Amino acid sequence: QVRVAESGGGLVQAGGSLSLSCTASGRSFGAYAMAWFRQAPGKERDFVAAIDWSGHTTSYIGSVKGRFTVSRGSADNTVYLQMNTLRPEDAAGYYCATGVGVAASDQTKDYNYWGQGTQVTVAS
Repeated sequence: QVRVAESGGGLVQAGGSLSLSCTASGRSFGAYAMAWFRQAPGKERDFVAAIDWSGHTTSYIGSVKGRFTVSRGSADNTVYLQMNTLRPEDAAGYYCATGVGVAASDQTKDYNYWGQGTQVTVAS
């Protein structure tokens, strides 16, 4: 059974930083892309960042470029999201996802396995 679990959310002041972690289990994820999405109350789930199977190619939504960094851990089944200079509009539930594709896609349809999410709150 495939499981995806996020951790690292919390409350931070605007301008602060948080680091999210995601660990997947139940199969080898080293050959597949992994991604982060976020969803605020009453809004759709939006793409944040993705990293391809090799870890060499990343993709970001425009509003987080230069502030967020997605990376893969030394273990193939781990991905991180370093979030700096956080803004109130970054507050949301953050979800990790993976699937059977290798490219750093920004489409939810390309990811089959999702975590339960971790909450990020940014105080202004």
